[in-house]
Amino acid sequence: MTDRSFNDSHFAESDEDLPEAIPAATLVVFRDAADGAPELLMVERAKAMVFAAGAMVFPGGRVDPGDHLLAQTMGGDEEMAARIAAVRETIEEAGLPVGLATPPSADTLDAMRAALHAGTPFGEVLAQAGAELDLDLLVPFARWRPAHKNMRIFDTRFYLARLPADAPRATVDQTENVRLVWASAQKVLDESDAGRMAIIFPTRRNLERLAQFASYEDAAAHARATPQRVVTPWPETRDGEQHLCIPDDLGYPVTSERLAAAMRG
Repeated sequence: MTDRSFNDSHFAESDEDLPEAIPAATLVVFRDAADGAPELLMVERAKAMVFAAGAMVFPGGRVDPGDHLLAQTMGGDEEMAARIAAVRETIEEAGLPVGLATPPSADTLDAMRAALHAGTPFGEVLAQAGAELDLDLLVPFARWRPAHKNMRIFDTRFYLARLPADAPRATVDQTENVRLVWASAQKVLDESDAGRMAIIFPTRRNLERLAQFASYEDAAAHARATPQRVVTPWPETRDGEQHLCIPDDLGYPVTSERLAAAMRG
């Protein structure tokens, strides 16, 4: 038995009650493991951060005005701007050149990362480095837009990408994030269940979905074949307990979690 009449005070009853969503993008970077499921790159948010403090997340962040401008110069739209943001954020946060046509040298990559941290627009950074984007390397996976009326709302697009051959070692930026790990999706879920890592509701659902695949190729094929709609979780009472729920036709093996247990950022 389900009852969707439950209305948590933290959730908006209509779009009019919601603050304007902040466009964001995140990149799930895969690397092959010697034995077993592929590893994913995750970073731990600094405890001082307003959003998802102390949580393990995929590299990503807001879509900046410079990302929109660069997309416009390339004849693209908001979706292209999100791809650009995902590439930029991964360079900033982890020092990985994912989504570039040709990987830059180590010195050039370090200079690009430093320029981005200094606030130089990504288009200028690319031009100075003689680098070009290859946004087809990113595979759209999901789009989430929560409905918490008293919190920041991010309209986040998730992309999948493979770690480039001969990529440098990923390093944390020590600003927004304090450490990074490579681990399989199931390993992160297990560490969270054991209390050794914190993951917010969208990250958990996406890790559960990614844990179904034995390779990047399998995950990318699934992403291309699965319909994509904006995921906006809702509260619902199920069998006497309040749950946070998502649609059951978008590829997620787990579509609800007890509201009291869900970490929402």
